[in-house]
Amino acid sequence: MSIPVYCVDIGGSFMKFAVSTSPGALELLEKVATPANSWSELAAALATLLDRHAGAGAPTSPLALSIAGLVDPRNGIATSANVPCVTGRHLSTALAAILGRPVLAANDADCLTLAEANEGAGRGHSVVFCAIMGTGIGGGLAIDGRLVKGAGGVTGEWGHGPILNTSVDLRNGEGPIHIPRFSCGCGQSGCVDTIGGARGIERLHLHLHGRTESSHRILEGWLAGESRAARTVAVYLELVADPLALAVHITGASIVPVGGGLASVTPLIDALDAAVRGRVLNRFDHPLVTPALRQEDGGLVGAAVLGHQGG
Repeated sequence: MSIPVYCVDIGGSFMKFAVSTSPGALELLEKVATPANSWSELAAALATLLDRHAGAGAPTSPLALSIAGLVDPRNGIATSANVPCVTGRHLSTALAAILGRPVLAANDADCLTLAEANEGAGRGHSVVFCAIMGTGIGGGLAIDGRLVKGAGGVTGEWGHGPILNTSVDLRNGEGPIHIPRFSCGCGQSGCVDTIGGARGIERLHLHLHGRTESSHRILEGWLAGESRAARTVAVYLELVADPLALAVHITGASIVPVGGGLASVTPLIDALDAAVRGRVLNRFDHPLVTPALRQEDGGLVGAAVLGHQGG
Protein backbone atom coordinates (compact mmCIF):
# COMPACT_ATOMS: atom_id res chain seq x y z
CA MET A 1 0.00 0.00 0.00
CA SER A 2 1.45 3.37 -0.99
CA ILE A 3 1.84 6.11 1.56
CA PRO A 4 -0.51 9.09 1.19
CA VAL A 5 0.57 12.11 -0.83
CA TYR A 6 -0.49 15.56 0.30
CA CYS A 7 -0.89 17.99 -2.54
CA VAL A 8 -1.61 21.66 -2.96
CA ASP A 9 -2.57 23.74 -5.98
CA ILE A 10 -1.09 27.20 -5.35
CA GLY A 11 -2.66 30.01 -7.33
CA GLY A 12 -2.25 33.74 -6.96
CA SER A 13 -5.39 34.06 -4.83
CA PHE A 14 -6.14 30.66 -3.29
CA MET A 15 -4.51 27.36 -2.38
CA LYS A 16 -6.41 24.08 -2.62
CA PHE A 17 -5.12 21.35 -0.31
CA ALA A 18 -5.90 17.65 -0.78
CA VAL A 19 -4.73 14.13 0.04
CA SER A 20 -4.23 11.23 -2.36
CA THR A 21 -4.11 7.81 -0.70
CA SER A 22 -3.41 6.00 -3.99
CA PRO A 23 -2.97 6.91 -7.67
CA GLY A 24 -6.33 8.08 -9.00
CA ALA A 25 -7.79 8.76 -5.53
CA LEU A 26 -8.04 12.38 -4.39
CA GLU A 27 -9.88 14.08 -1.52
CA LEU A 28 -10.09 17.87 -1.29
CA LEU A 29 -9.53 18.90 2.32
CA GLU A 30 -9.40 22.69 2.44
CA LYS A 31 -9.16 25.90 0.43
CA VAL A 32 -7.35 28.92 1.91
CA ALA A 33 -6.04 32.29 0.73
CA THR A 34 -2.54 32.36 -0.77
CA PRO A 35 -0.09 34.69 1.02
CA ALA A 36 1.48 35.35 -2.36
CA ASN A 37 3.84 38.14 -1.27
CA SER A 38 5.29 36.66 1.92
CA TRP A 39 7.54 33.61 1.92
CA SER A 40 7.33 33.13 5.68
CA GLU A 41 3.54 33.34 5.63
CA LEU A 42 3.29 30.93 2.70
CA ALA A 43 5.49 28.37 4.46
CA ALA A 44 3.53 28.83 7.69
CA ALA A 45 0.21 28.35 5.86
CA LEU A 46 1.45 25.07 4.36
CA ALA A 47 2.73 23.91 7.75
CA THR A 48 -0.67 24.70 9.31
CA LEU A 49 -2.51 22.74 6.63
CA LEU A 50 -0.23 19.74 7.17
CA ASP A 51 -0.57 19.93 10.95
CA ARG A 52 -4.34 20.14 10.69
CA HIS A 53 -4.83 17.30 8.24
CA ALA A 54 -1.73 15.08 8.41
CA GLY A 55 -0.58 15.55 11.99
CA ALA A 56 2.04 13.08 13.10
CA GLY A 57 0.39 10.20 11.26
CA ALA A 58 2.36 10.43 8.03
CA PRO A 59 5.69 12.19 8.64
CA THR A 60 7.30 10.71 5.52
CA SER A 61 4.42 11.51 3.17
CA PRO A 62 5.54 13.94 0.48
CA LEU A 63 3.94 17.27 -0.22
CA ALA A 64 3.50 17.84 -3.96
CA LEU A 65 2.92 21.35 -5.30
CA SER A 66 1.29 22.67 -8.44
CA ILE A 67 2.21 26.33 -8.79
CA ALA A 68 1.48 29.10 -11.28
CA GLY A 69 5.01 29.71 -12.54
CA LEU A 70 8.14 27.89 -13.65
CA VAL A 71 10.26 25.44 -11.68
CA ASP A 72 13.68 24.85 -13.25
CA PRO A 73 14.31 21.07 -13.15
CA ARG A 74 18.09 21.59 -13.03
CA ASN A 75 18.18 23.50 -9.76
CA GLY A 76 14.61 23.70 -8.45
CA ILE A 77 14.55 27.52 -8.59
CA ALA A 78 11.04 28.88 -9.01
CA THR A 79 9.80 31.92 -10.92
CA SER A 80 6.22 33.10 -10.51
CA ALA A 81 4.45 36.34 -11.35
CA ASN A 82 1.31 35.27 -9.47
CA VAL A 83 3.14 34.07 -6.34
CA PRO A 84 6.15 36.41 -6.30
CA CYS A 85 7.44 35.30 -2.89
CA VAL A 86 8.72 32.01 -4.39
CA THR A 87 10.71 33.67 -7.19
CA GLY A 88 14.43 32.95 -6.93
CA ARG A 89 14.00 30.28 -4.25
CA HIS A 90 14.98 26.60 -4.37
CA LEU A 91 11.33 25.83 -3.75
CA SER A 92 11.34 22.11 -2.93
CA THR A 93 14.58 22.20 -0.92
CA ALA A 94 13.57 25.27 1.08
CA LEU A 95 10.11 23.96 1.94
CA ALA A 96 11.40 20.47 2.76
CA ALA A 97 13.74 21.99 5.35
CA ILE A 98 10.89 23.95 6.92
CA LEU A 99 8.20 21.27 6.76
CA GLY A 100 10.36 18.26 7.58
CA ARG A 101 9.11 16.10 4.72
CA PRO A 102 9.90 15.59 1.01
CA VAL A 103 8.52 18.33 -1.23
CA LEU A 104 8.03 18.07 -4.99
CA ALA A 105 6.97 20.94 -7.25
CA ALA A 106 5.92 21.52 -10.84
CA ASN A 107 4.18 24.33 -12.68
CA ASP A 108 0.43 24.24 -13.22
CA ALA A 109 0.66 23.46 -16.95
CA ASP A 110 2.89 20.45 -16.26
CA CYS A 111 0.52 19.28 -13.53
CA LEU A 112 -2.44 19.48 -15.91
CA THR A 113 -0.36 17.52 -18.41
CA LEU A 114 0.30 14.81 -15.81
CA ALA A 115 -3.38 14.78 -14.86
CA GLU A 116 -4.52 14.39 -18.46
CA ALA A 117 -1.88 11.76 -19.29
CA ASN A 118 -2.75 9.59 -16.30
CA GLU A 119 -6.35 10.36 -15.35
CA GLY A 120 -7.82 12.34 -18.25
CA ALA A 121 -8.19 12.51 -22.00
CA GLY A 122 -4.65 11.22 -22.56
CA ARG A 123 -5.05 8.05 -20.54
CA GLY A 124 -3.91 5.12 -22.67
CA HIS A 125 -1.84 7.32 -25.00
CA SER A 126 1.95 7.00 -24.95
CA VAL A 127 2.71 10.62 -25.94
CA VAL A 128 0.47 13.40 -24.64
CA PHE A 129 0.99 17.03 -25.60
CA CYS A 130 -1.17 19.30 -23.43
CA ALA A 131 -2.00 22.73 -24.89
CA ILE A 132 -3.01 25.48 -22.48
CA MET A 133 -5.20 28.09 -24.20
CA GLY A 134 -6.39 30.64 -21.69
CA THR A 135 -5.40 34.28 -21.34
CA GLY A 136 -2.22 33.20 -23.13
CA ILE A 137 -0.66 30.01 -24.47
CA GLY A 138 1.30 27.29 -22.68
CA GLY A 139 1.78 23.57 -22.71
CA GLY A 140 3.41 20.44 -21.39
CA LEU A 141 4.58 17.03 -22.61
CA ALA A 142 4.25 13.59 -21.02
CA ILE A 143 5.58 10.28 -22.32
CA ASP A 144 4.30 7.03 -20.82
CA GLY A 145 2.60 9.01 -18.07
CA ARG A 146 5.68 10.93 -16.92
CA LEU A 147 6.67 14.53 -17.54
CA VAL A 148 9.39 15.42 -19.99
CA LYS A 149 11.47 18.01 -18.13
CA GLY A 150 13.43 20.14 -20.56
CA ALA A 151 16.03 22.84 -19.98
CA GLY A 152 14.72 25.62 -17.79
CA GLY A 153 11.41 23.85 -17.24
CA VAL A 154 9.87 25.17 -20.46
CA THR A 155 9.05 21.90 -22.27
CA GLY A 156 5.88 22.19 -24.33
CA GLU A 157 5.86 25.99 -24.40
CA TRP A 158 4.62 26.17 -28.00
CA GLY A 159 3.29 29.68 -27.35
CA HIS A 160 6.71 31.30 -27.71
CA GLY A 161 9.07 31.62 -30.64
CA PRO A 162 8.55 33.80 -33.75
CA ILE A 163 6.74 31.20 -35.86
CA LEU A 164 3.39 32.73 -36.87
CA ASN A 165 2.56 33.26 -40.52
CA THR A 166 2.34 36.88 -41.65
CA SER A 167 -0.39 36.31 -44.22
CA VAL A 168 -3.54 34.22 -44.39
CA ASP A 169 -5.49 33.19 -47.48
CA LEU A 170 -9.08 32.25 -46.60
CA ARG A 171 -9.77 31.20 -50.21
CA ASN A 172 -12.91 33.32 -50.32
CA GLY A 173 -11.79 35.75 -52.97
CA GLU A 174 -10.59 38.60 -50.75
CA GLY A 175 -6.93 37.79 -51.24
CA PRO A 176 -4.14 37.31 -48.69
CA ILE A 177 -4.69 39.01 -45.32
CA HIS A 178 -1.56 40.56 -43.83
CA ILE A 179 -0.96 39.86 -40.14
CA PRO A 180 1.83 41.78 -38.38
CA ARG A 181 4.24 40.13 -35.99
CA PHE A 182 2.76 41.47 -32.76
CA SER A 183 5.21 42.09 -29.92
CA CYS A 184 5.14 39.43 -27.21
CA GLY A 185 5.69 39.78 -23.48
CA CYS A 186 8.62 37.34 -23.75
CA GLY A 187 10.57 39.96 -25.72
CA GLN A 188 10.11 38.42 -29.17
CA SER A 189 7.61 39.15 -31.93
CA GLY A 190 5.34 36.80 -33.83
CA CYS A 191 4.77 34.30 -31.01
CA VAL A 192 1.61 32.16 -30.91
CA ASP A 193 0.95 33.71 -27.50
CA THR A 194 0.24 37.06 -29.18
CA ILE A 195 -2.90 35.80 -30.93
CA GLY A 196 -3.61 32.27 -29.62
CA GLY A 197 -5.17 33.07 -26.25
CA ALA A 198 -8.19 35.11 -25.25
CA ARG A 199 -6.27 38.41 -25.33
CA GLY A 200 -4.84 37.38 -28.67
CA ILE A 201 -8.27 36.86 -30.22
CA GLU A 202 -9.15 40.39 -29.09
CA ARG A 203 -5.91 41.77 -30.57
CA LEU A 204 -6.55 39.98 -33.86
CA HIS A 205 -10.15 41.23 -34.01
CA LEU A 206 -9.00 44.81 -33.42
CA HIS A 207 -6.42 44.51 -36.20
CA LEU A 208 -8.88 43.02 -38.68
CA HIS A 209 -11.90 45.21 -37.94
CA GLY A 210 -10.76 48.18 -35.85
CA ARG A 211 -13.16 47.11 -33.09
CA THR A 212 -12.38 46.48 -29.43
CA GLU A 213 -14.47 43.58 -28.19
CA SER A 214 -14.02 40.89 -25.55
CA SER A 215 -13.10 37.37 -26.58
CA HIS A 216 -16.40 36.20 -25.11
CA ARG A 217 -18.30 38.59 -27.35
CA ILE A 218 -16.26 37.67 -30.42
CA LEU A 219 -16.81 33.95 -29.92
CA GLU A 220 -20.51 34.46 -29.21
CA GLY A 221 -20.73 36.39 -32.47
CA TRP A 222 -18.92 33.63 -34.31
CA LEU A 223 -21.34 31.02 -33.00
CA ALA A 224 -24.23 33.27 -34.02
CA GLY A 225 -22.87 33.62 -37.56
CA GLU A 226 -21.78 37.27 -37.40
CA SER A 227 -19.54 38.05 -40.37
CA ARG A 228 -16.82 40.05 -38.56
CA ALA A 229 -16.46 37.47 -35.79
CA ALA A 230 -16.50 34.65 -38.35
CA ARG A 231 -13.64 36.30 -40.26
CA THR A 232 -11.63 36.77 -37.06
CA VAL A 233 -12.05 33.14 -36.02
CA ALA A 234 -11.28 31.89 -39.54
CA VAL A 235 -7.98 33.81 -39.53
CA TYR A 236 -7.30 32.69 -35.95
CA LEU A 237 -7.72 29.02 -36.85
CA GLU A 238 -5.41 29.32 -39.86
CA LEU A 239 -2.71 30.94 -37.75
CA VAL A 240 -2.91 28.69 -34.68
CA ALA A 241 -3.38 25.35 -36.43
CA ASP A 242 0.03 25.54 -38.15
CA PRO A 243 2.23 25.69 -35.03
CA LEU A 244 0.03 23.22 -33.16
CA ALA A 245 0.36 20.73 -36.03
CA LEU A 246 4.13 21.30 -35.90
CA ALA A 247 4.09 20.51 -32.16
CA VAL A 248 2.25 17.26 -32.90
CA HIS A 249 4.83 16.29 -35.51
CA ILE A 250 7.82 17.12 -33.32
CA THR A 251 6.51 15.37 -30.19
CA GLY A 252 4.73 12.45 -31.86
CA ALA A 253 1.66 13.08 -29.71
CA SER A 254 -1.48 11.07 -30.43
CA ILE A 255 -3.70 13.29 -28.28
CA VAL A 256 -3.68 17.01 -27.45
CA PRO A 257 -5.87 17.80 -24.43
CA VAL A 258 -6.62 21.53 -24.26
CA GLY A 259 -6.79 23.36 -20.94
CA GLY A 260 -7.52 26.99 -20.14
CA GLY A 261 -10.58 29.14 -20.65
CA LEU A 262 -10.86 28.66 -24.42
CA ALA A 263 -11.23 24.89 -23.88
CA SER A 264 -14.75 25.57 -22.61
CA VAL A 265 -15.77 26.76 -26.10
CA THR A 266 -16.20 23.27 -27.52
CA PRO A 267 -17.03 24.35 -31.10
CA LEU A 268 -13.76 26.31 -31.23
CA ILE A 269 -11.75 23.29 -30.10
CA ASP A 270 -13.62 21.10 -32.58
CA ALA A 271 -12.79 23.54 -35.38
CA LEU A 272 -9.14 23.65 -34.28
CA ASP A 273 -9.05 19.85 -34.22
CA ALA A 274 -10.30 19.72 -37.81
CA ALA A 275 -7.74 22.32 -38.89
CA VAL A 276 -4.84 20.54 -37.17
CA ARG A 277 -5.83 17.08 -38.38
CA GLY A 278 -5.84 18.45 -41.93
CA ARG A 279 -2.21 19.52 -41.48
CA VAL A 280 -0.58 16.44 -39.91
CA LEU A 281 0.86 13.45 -41.74
CA ASN A 282 -0.76 10.85 -39.51
CA ARG A 283 -4.45 10.17 -40.08
CA PHE A 284 -6.09 9.75 -36.70
CA ASP A 285 -9.32 7.79 -36.24
CA HIS A 286 -10.14 9.77 -33.08
CA PRO A 287 -10.24 13.47 -32.17
CA LEU A 288 -6.68 14.75 -31.82
CA VAL A 289 -7.25 18.16 -30.24
CA THR A 290 -9.85 17.78 -27.51
CA PRO A 291 -10.95 19.59 -24.32
CA ALA A 292 -9.07 18.42 -21.22
CA LEU A 293 -11.13 16.29 -18.87
CA ARG A 294 -9.42 17.49 -15.65
CA GLN A 295 -9.89 21.21 -16.12
CA GLU A 296 -11.32 21.81 -12.64
CA ASP A 297 -8.92 19.70 -10.58
CA GLY A 298 -5.96 19.25 -12.92
CA GLY A 299 -3.50 21.03 -10.62
CA LEU A 300 -4.28 18.79 -7.67
CA VAL A 301 -4.56 15.58 -9.71
CA GLY A 302 -1.27 16.31 -11.45
CA ALA A 303 0.45 17.15 -8.18
CA ALA A 304 -0.83 13.87 -6.69
CA VAL A 305 0.55 11.95 -9.69
CA LEU A 306 3.87 13.76 -9.28
CA GLY A 307 3.98 12.78 -5.61
CA HIS A 308 3.17 9.11 -6.23
CA GLN A 309 5.78 8.96 -8.99
CA GLY A 310 8.37 10.57 -6.74
CA GLY A 311 9.07 13.49 -9.07
